[in-house]
Amino acid sequence: MTDLVTAVRSGLAELADPAKAPAMQQYMKSSMPFLGVPSPARRALGRGLFLGYPLSDVEQWRAAVLTLWREARYREERYLAVDLTGYRAYAGWQTPDELRMYQELIVTGAWWDYVDDLASNRIGPLLRAHPSLLRQAMRGWATDSDLWMRRTAIICQLGSKEATDTKLLTFCVEANTAHPDFFIRKAIGWALRQYARTAPDWVRAFVDTHPDLSPLSKREATKHL
Repeated sequence: MTDLVTAVRSGLAELADPAKAPAMQQYMKSSMPFLGVPSPARRALGRGLFLGYPLSDVEQWRAAVLTLWREARYREERYLAVDLTGYRAYAGWQTPDELRMYQELIVTGAWWDYVDDLASNRIGPLLRAHPSLLRQAMRGWATDSDLWMRRTAIICQLGSKEATDTKLLTFCVEANTAHPDFFIRKAIGWALRQYARTAPDWVRAFVDTHPDLSPLSKREATKHL
């Protein structure tokens, strides 16, 4: 685990482009600085290092993720922590036991670049694999005091298509229609717009029967109807 973390930091330092870093930080409105490593190069680095430094068990995997995340000095280190959570070789370690880890990343990351990836690509698959446990958790997250946990609950089914739990989607949206924040209202519209690709009539009826949706949410939801 320690060797992997060290290799990640060294690899990122070698790829760093100080000329690009300020613009990346400004675009992301980040208080944490960037090294200036483009996303394709970062992902390629991760694939090579994750293969070259295999982790023996779920505890080592979790420790590597949290070390990279908690000790990060640059935003790319946290991106690689998120990449590591989705490494295919460790797919078997994706269980509801990891909700606590993902909650930490979501709450302390507190921005869309981390949260949206985790919501749709980690929490969503967990929900589809463990619907009973995750359904209960997402209902709690949808009403949590933390903005980003709410957003996660709303958009976690972006990739569910025909497997979308419409009762859960309805609960998560209705719990947040009065929320004033842009990221919540945008999330509602995004979740409904995505499901409209699978069930346009359902989404059309939902919008028609929910006049309390914000103009932003309604506009996003009906964008392709």
